[in-house]
Amino acid sequence: MPAVFVNVGTVLAGSLIGILLRSKLRQKLLDALIVGLALCTALIGIQSALGTQDVLCIIVCLTLGTLIGELINIDKGITAGGDWLKKSLLRGKSESRFTEGFVSACILFCVGSMTIMGSLEAGLHGDYRIILAKSALDFVSSMAFGAAMGIGVTFSALFVLVFQGALTLLASLVGPYLSAEVVAEMSAVGGVILMGMAVNMLGLRKDPIKVANMLPGIFLPLAYLPLAEWIKGLF
Repeated sequence: MPAVFVNVGTVLAGSLIGILLRSKLRQKLLDALIVGLALCTALIGIQSALGTQDVLCIIVCLTLGTLIGELINIDKGITAGGDWLKKSLLRGKSESRFTEGFVSACILFCVGSMTIMGSLEAGLHGDYRIILAKSALDFVSSMAFGAAMGIGVTFSALFVLVFQGALTLLASLVGPYLSAEVVAEMSAVGGVILMGMAVNMLGLRKDPIKVANMLPGIFLPLAYLPLAEWIKGLF
């Protein structure tokens, strides 16, 4: 858990520095910064997705995960949380990209191979090296996101604390039962979700992809791979 608090601190510090720099940047530069961040997000997603050894696993888990996410409407919940924070804390002040920045940062900082692997290593072995390395990367990313999207990025640190902290605690309980294959497929599904977020950041769709509704898919390889092995054993 100590490394999780370090990660939260780097997101807070990086985003606040970015916000301080924001006023010194023209809108044209901010727009270009968002495009660059979107491409970097897509690259991270592709790298994670390419780690898969079972494409069918990604298809099945992402499809079922999206159905589950749509039924419970995770995207609406996170967006509503961002809107509530905006209304409660800004009290009418102009901050048009607050919720977008909050949701985008929540997903970027909590989805991906480093989050999953780092949480597993921290929970299983008390090894914080991956999370600390992720914290350094998140510091730079949050600085750029803060400059581009504003203070909504800062409040994503709350989501990092809850999500990554819960994942680390969960890893200490179930981690010993996870194979390397399961972890790789969880990271791969997370990579596809990051690619969806990059599409949203680039504005390539009229209606943004509800990437938060895909989050349950990250955990479905836990059930898919043992079930697939059992079915193979029947034949």
